[in-house]
Amino acid sequence: MMPAHAGRPMMVDDAAIVEPNHCQLESWVYKRSIGTEYWAVPACNVGGKLEVALGGARIVGGGNNANLAVLQVKTVFKPLDRHGWGGGLVVGTQSLPDHGGIGDVFAAVPLSVSTLSGALLVHTNAGLLRSKATRDLQATWGIGVEAALTERSALTAETSGQQGAKPLVQLGIKHWLVKDRVQLDATYGGHPDNASSGRFVTLGLVLFTNFSR
Repeated sequence: MMPAHAGRPMMVDDAAIVEPNHCQLESWVYKRSIGTEYWAVPACNVGGKLEVALGGARIVGGGNNANLAVLQVKTVFKPLDRHGWGGGLVVGTQSLPDHGGIGDVFAAVPLSVSTLSGALLVHTNAGLLRSKATRDLQATWGIGVEAALTERSALTAETSGQQGAKPLVQLGIKHWLVKDRVQLDATYGGHPDNASSGRFVTLGLVLFTNFSR
């Protein structure tokens, strides 16, 4: 089980959190040949410097129908600006509630660099994952880029993986239907050397709100 995703539509995390007094709801469908996952992950900024996300997924297909719960906490120790870099820390857990107890536990340090006045963003992740099933501690990594197409649209490209496993590659696009409020996105990815059975697509919707109003 891979650590929780970053901001839609990327798997690689960025050095940013939801703005103070704001919440977001990320929802998406993850489709591959062996089944489909239906995700919903709300997150809110608590106290100005801490983003807390609590959500999960319903996994259907392949004879393995199950629920997946996610709890993630994220902070930024250097905010990302349009002409510099930023860094943060994310920790969390993913678990199967029907199996009881804490599941896989992960932690990562996301670093982001902004160039071309924010038109090109580069994100890197370095972290650790402790698997509940094997009790092994594995290194995780990721690198991704976001390239603005217009004021409302951007392309994403990334690769990520964990120790002992083949890396994933993913390409995506995101578009603001309502700037900073409603976002649509989609991705296509998989393991580069795998057959089509290992490929996946996602479709997502992200909603933002200010709860102080």
